[in-house]
This record gives sequence, C-alpha cells and structure tokens, in this order.
Amino acid sequence: MSKARVYVTYPLGEDILALLREQCEVVMNPEERSLSPKELIENARGFDAVLTVSVGVNEEVASALASSCKIFANYGVGYNNIDVEAASKHGIYVSNTPDVLTDATADFAFALLLSAARRVVECDSYVRAGKKNWGPMNLIGAQVSGKTIGILGGGRIGKAVAKRAQGFNMRILYNDQRPNPDFEAETGGIFTDKNTLLSESDFVSVHVPLLPSTRHLIGAEELSLMKTSAILINDSRGPIIDEQALVAALQGGVIAGAGLDVFESEPELAPGLAELPNVVLAPHVGSSTTEARVAMGELCARNIFAVLDGGAPVTCVNPEVGVKA
Repeated sequence: MSKARVYVTYPLGEDILALLREQCEVVMNPEERSLSPKELIENARGFDAVLTVSVGVNEEVASALASSCKIFANYGVGYNNIDVEAASKHGIYVSNTPDVLTDATADFAFALLLSAARRVVECDSYVRAGKKNWGPMNLIGAQVSGKTIGILGGGRIGKAVAKRAQGFNMRILYNDQRPNPDFEAETGGIFTDKNTLLSESDFVSVHVPLLPSTRHLIGAEELSLMKTSAILINDSRGPIIDEQALVAALQGGVIAGAGLDVFESEPELAPGLAELPNVVLAPHVGSSTTEARVAMGELCARNIFAVLDGGAPVTCVNPEVGVKA
C-alpha cells in the first residue's frame, strides 16, 4: 500500500519531520518564503494533508485541494492564516499546536520584558562600539522586581508568564473575557478591567488570540491610559496592537518602551519603528526553541495520522467537520 502524501509549505528541519516521515511521504517547499494561493494549489494538489507553515489558506485554496486533502495541520498555536469556515465547508479539518509551545513563548515574553526594561540591546551595542563611559548614570533602566505586571489574556501562555512574574515578586493583574479561577489559584493574579490594568501596570504583556474583537485591542486611547514609565510586550499576534499608534506613543514619550516579537503586517514594520531605540524587536521567534519546534512537528504529525486513520485531529479547530461526515 502506498504511503499517504503530505505537503509541507515551508522548510522545516529533518528532526521536526522525523515522526511524520515514518508513516508518510513528505514533500516540502524548499524556498524560505510564503507561497501564494496559486503556488500552494499547484504544489499541494493531490496530497492527503498539508502541513501549513507561514502560508495563507483561503476559500480558493480549500476548494481546489478538497478532492484529496483531509487536513490543514497548522504549525503554530494561532491559525488566523487559515479560513476555517472555508475549510469546514469543504470537509477539511484544521488543527493547531497548543500547549507544546507555551513555555517557550512565555520565556520569550519575559526575555523581551527584561531586555526592554534593562536596555539590553542598547547595552550590547554600546560595548561593541567600544564606548568607555561606564559610569553609574549610564544606560539606566527600569527595575522589574516588585513591580506590577498586567497580563491581557488569562489562557495558557498568559498564565505561564504570570508564573514567571511570581519569581520576580511582581504584583499580577490580568484581564480576560471572564475571571479564571485556575489562573488566580496558580499565580495569585487579580482579575480587573482592561482600563484599570493599563493604568496601574508597569509592564503590560499581551497574550490574546487574534479575533475581530481583539484587532487593535491596544490603540492610541489605550496607550494613553498607561504610565509614561510603562513597557508594552507583545509576542501573541501583531494586529492586536495598532502599530502606527504605538510608534507615535514611543516617539512622544506616552510610554517608555516596548518589546515586540510580532507585527501588524509582518515581516514589514510600521514606518519609524525600526529607528526607535526604546523598542526591542524580534522576528516572530517566541516559540523558537529546539524542544518546542520538534514538539510542534510531532503534534502536527499526530493530528495528520489521526485524520488519515478516519478520526479527528488531536487538537482540532473545527470538529464540525466530523459531525458533517
């Protein structure tokens, strides 16, 4: 019996794909760039599954691949790149990779926080430039220990960030659609409304999914509520922050700084953002650890195997497909 065929839309390491290759024939796009819908259709037509990495799946793609494709296994916890409604319409499952990247992403949120607070990137550049003014008033940053952190989003990653904040003896505020008793029990976090969180926090860390209701959740009005000494962290999804408003706030001293791993129109940045010294920028690497990347690949493989065996994905985004079947 021939193996099922899986198309991978972006180059991944062999260690990441090892489990998938045990049971499937894997064909991978060799170019380190996102495929257009037309290219994706041409390359993935006839495949049993598509492992989606840095690619968009719209109605046109779902329709064109529906005759053979049974699942879009998204390599990431966020799946706003996939038109789930279109996939469901054509009987194609969608899966994602929650849980396995929680710790890596939370680690990186705190890395951005510490880097922005203590001006680590500026310090590194200063030393490399051979500057010798190492006096006591040089490159003064913000203390993190004992401060207040506000976490927007009380889910897995938000809670993991809060646990890290406990180690810095921080006061923890959080906001979500509703109070989360588990979050509070495990972190000591205090549920509050968004405006109170913004106005009282020294650090605001964003950990909500990208939905119509969360697009530009942080804009000019919200930034104006924050302390002038506050630092904003985002390693969730770029469009949650109005990037142009953030640039203006950083330029005008409305807030003190930011740490960003995601951007509104990535990989493009809002004009002026890259020139600002008070923002730490990273190329969407929040989950980029060897352990997380391999675990994400293995979860994608398990999702694909489950569907090829006639079931639903382990981490299914659209279980209604199984109901329809």
